[in-house]
Amino acid sequence: MAAPTSKTAPTRTDAGPRSGPDGDSRDASGAGSAKRFIVGIAAIAALGGALFGYDTGVVSGALPFMERHFGLSSLGEGVITSALLIGAAFGSLAGGRMSDALGRRNSLLWAGAVFIGGAVAVALAPTVPFMAVARFVLGLAVGSASVITPLYLSEIAPPHIRGRLVSFNSLMIVSGQLLAYLINAVLAHWEAWRWMLGLAALPAVALFLGVLFLPDTPRWYISQGRQDEAATVLRRTLPAEDVPGELGRIDRARSLEADAQRGAWQELRTPWVRRLLLVGVGLAIVQQITGVNAVIYFAPKILATTGLGTNAAITATIAVGAISVVATAIGMSLIDRVGRRPMLLTGLSGMAVSLGLLGAAFHLPHSTAVSCLVLGLMVLYMGFMQATLNTGVWLLLAEMFPLKVRGLAMGAAVFVMWMVNFVVALAFPVLLDAVGAGVTFWLFGVMCILSLIFCKRYAPETKGLALEDLEQELRKAAEGAGEPERAGRG
Repeated sequence: MAAPTSKTAPTRTDAGPRSGPDGDSRDASGAGSAKRFIVGIAAIAALGGALFGYDTGVVSGALPFMERHFGLSSLGEGVITSALLIGAAFGSLAGGRMSDALGRRNSLLWAGAVFIGGAVAVALAPTVPFMAVARFVLGLAVGSASVITPLYLSEIAPPHIRGRLVSFNSLMIVSGQLLAYLINAVLAHWEAWRWMLGLAALPAVALFLGVLFLPDTPRWYISQGRQDEAATVLRRTLPAEDVPGELGRIDRARSLEADAQRGAWQELRTPWVRRLLLVGVGLAIVQQITGVNAVIYFAPKILATTGLGTNAAITATIAVGAISVVATAIGMSLIDRVGRRPMLLTGLSGMAVSLGLLGAAFHLPHSTAVSCLVLGLMVLYMGFMQATLNTGVWLLLAEMFPLKVRGLAMGAAVFVMWMVNFVVALAFPVLLDAVGAGVTFWLFGVMCILSLIFCKRYAPETKGLALEDLEQELRKAAEGAGEPERAGRG
């Protein structure tokens, strides 16, 4: 997959202050207002990411107590864990279509309402079947948010900070996971697993109420013929003199799509769009088969295999959440400077080495020192993963598809991501019992090496381009991708 070049029409993309006849104070005030507007939007919208993180991370602490309460087998643990993920798979597919039909804002409202109901239902579940169904419903909201939130942020952000703003969603995901680990550690002393699960309702209420005050994105308004509303939003994120040019760029992209007179499904049959979709699906698979969610969902279980007690293992998991937050913040600061491809390749290399060492550590005799070594290698692996692959894949999926099919294509890619996540979560506890942790993590290491080869060959570079310019570059790259060696170069 060829990477886009930087040969685009010269456009001003910074939203910094401008000098003018009235001095700098008015410009500084305008820039400050735009910054506050963007930060406020990011903070509210990314609550969807925080709920995504909390609801996927909290099960790691609740599972040991649910296992005793319900008498779960290894397969039962996999079913309870993966029920949310199969719901998330279908939620992501619905979320892409819903965001195109109803708008990004209204779709976030829907996700917030389902988050609230799902969290309450999971916390009150009286039986395993009820729990599985409730987690499936909660997964619908998690999957929808996983598509809609980065899509919303990528379309409302000025190009020069788009990478950091979309990556902020990744930071909120891992922050939600860290919050879950902290709450798990506190409530584990009382075995209060229902409270662990039910507390997710509080940020869900905040998301629902906050989204009521947000606008939709300029790109969605223009797709609905609502030019004035699009201009109003753009004036709050860009200098006034840049708004007509940005409106024109978005409108030209829409005009090209109108001329084609094809729906989104037909558009996916276009060779260059289909090629991009296959690359996006490949990136989604890469993110999951390399083992990240096995660590997130089952960290206490993994640490318990080294001899740690349940409460100690749950508390130790905080280190995994903490490094995820720090590493994601580092990734956010680098992604717009270093680029997407170099970070993917560096991260996969570090993950492969970390998993190789982690697999070897499980063949050492059980001791406190070995438990600390295993925890340290898990932290190292998660650091590489969250700083590079996780940040890069979510950002690429939000950027790389043309506007007409962006919601549908991203929904399809994230659907595959959740389905692979479901398979990993369902199989991991069974695999752990069958072949042991050492061999299991070596298998994940092999997946990292295969993923590195895929990303080196096909992952595009999207750094620094407005979405409409990026669409044209990716079209040229995909249509001329008959030379495999050139296909991945930025």
